[in-house]
Amino acid sequence: MIQHVALEVREADAAACERFWALLGFERVEPPATLRDRAVWVERRGTQVHLLFAEEPVAPREGHVAVVAEDYGATLDRLRAAGHDPQPGTEHWGSPRSFVRCPAGHLVEIMRFAPGAGA
Repeated sequence: MIQHVALEVREADAAACERFWALLGFERVEPPATLRDRAVWVERRGTQVHLLFAEEPVAPREGHVAVVAEDYGATLDRLRAAGHDPQPGTEHWGSPRSFVRCPAGHLVEIMRFAPGAGA
């Protein structure tokens, strides 16, 4: 299991990013005191996304974070209702997949199940 991934965001985008990750089941957790003024952290089942403040954040063009959403259809519905536009991807491992960009521009893959866990 990956414990965390760090994504660069503008501080002004942090609240919108936190709301985006909440749609995927992540909740805010407190970073260590030494990082509170330069990051927002969110967590779901032991995996954290660290939103690190950067004046000129970089979002890789193709690199992405993949999130398993057992409630795949409902997750896509929540994203759409919040104004995000998940795009269907090619099914891999028998799992439906969609891609969406977070408010900071990072590509996020939503998967119904992880490789090896499907039908």
